[in-house]
Formats: sequence, C-alpha cells, structure tokens
Amino acid sequence: MDGKTVENALKYIGELFRGRADGHGADHSVRVYRNALKIAAHYEECDVTLVSVAAILHDVDDYKLFQTANNANARAFLEAEGVDFAACERIIDIINAVSFSKNRDRAPESIEAAIVRDADRLDAIGAVGIARTFAYGGRNGRSQDESVKHFYDKLLLLKDMMNTGAAREMAEKRHAFMESFLAELDEECRP
Repeated sequence: MDGKTVENALKYIGELFRGRADGHGADHSVRVYRNALKIAAHYEECDVTLVSVAAILHDVDDYKLFQTANNANARAFLEAEGVDFAACERIIDIINAVSFSKNRDRAPESIEAAIVRDADRLDAIGAVGIARTFAYGGRNGRSQDESVKHFYDKLLLLKDMMNTGAAREMAEKRHAFMESFLAELDEECRP
C-alpha cells in the first residue's frame, strides 16, 4: 500500500459521494483526511498510510448513508487495490472505531484509530461543524431547534472526548466558536 492507494481512495470517494450535500460528502472525508495528517504529524509511531486510507474511507459504509454490511464498500475498494489482508483488517478496525454512536465510551485500540476518530470529530465542530449540522438537518427534515439540540446532545461534548493532545488543542478554538455562535443564535431568536 502506497501513495497511489491514497490517491485512488480520494478518487473513489469523489465518485461514491457525488451529489451529496448533507455534510457527509467527499469534502467531509477530505477534511477528515487533512485533519488526520495534521494530528499524525505529532505521533511518529503511527502508520500514516493506514491513517490516510482509513480517514478517507471512514464514511463509505456509514449506516446513515449506505445499506451495506461488514464494511462492504471499504473492503471492495481495498481488495481492488490489492491491499493485503492484515492491512485491510487494520483499516477496517480503524474505520469501525470512528462512529460516535457506536464507540461513545470505548477507547480506540490504536494510535491510528485515535487519530482518525479525533480527525472526524474535529470536522463535526467549529464553523464547518455548524454548517454540516444545518445541512444534514435540512436534508433530513430537522427543524432549526432540533439541529440546535444536536449541539447540546453531541457536538459540545466532543472537545473533551478527543483522544490525542494535538486534537485537543485544535478543538479548543472550534469549541469556543460554537459556543459563541449558539449564544448569538439564542440572542437573535429570543422573543
């Protein structure tokens, strides 16, 4: 597995997510990939190629987006790329460690999983997180109030759930921005 696999993964998600405008498209996966690289730069013990591929593919079997079983889309891509079984399973393990709803209180089992989980959570907060929340809410029939509730149910919790010191530092500014946004929104919506 090399840089060509990373390049092909980026092309793959471009096709798979074509036309998605709900905060879970290829642009989201690319931002997660970039966040993961920024975090990984602080941890020389991590396998950057595993982190890269898992970050790019982390949503290709998300239950909210696809009706697949056993990471079928990720596995099909990895097999087509000729990724060996051991590396494929490590990537699948990393991907499976990302989901907030499935892993809320479970610690990641590897530095690579911690990095990709943190990278995904960073994209859920800050200015981008705000935009994604309302895009997803609009696409799925959530009211503005229901989308705001999502901040309190999940997004404002994420800063303190980061697994790496690098991600915790990145999360501080994004978290503060969300708090400021919510305060302003509350003031503007108050009767």
